[in-house]
Amino acid sequence: MTTTVLKIEGMSCQHCVMRVKKALDGTDGIVESTVGIGSASVSYDEAKIRKEDIVSAIEKAGYKVAL
Repeated sequence: MTTTVLKIEGMSCQHCVMRVKKALDGTDGIVESTVGIGSASVSYDEAKIRKEDIVSAIEKAGYKVAL
């Protein structure tokens, strides 16, 4: 299992936090996520998902990941 912290742009309220959390928790391979305004800590199984897929899930929720 790998854990990564991502900076997320465009988040300004708890609704944003819940939207990102829902997107992450609904993605296969993510074991745990902790989301706050502007960032997310994500633990994931590298055998099931790549970091790029996690970034894509956040972007599909409407936010930009700062790389």
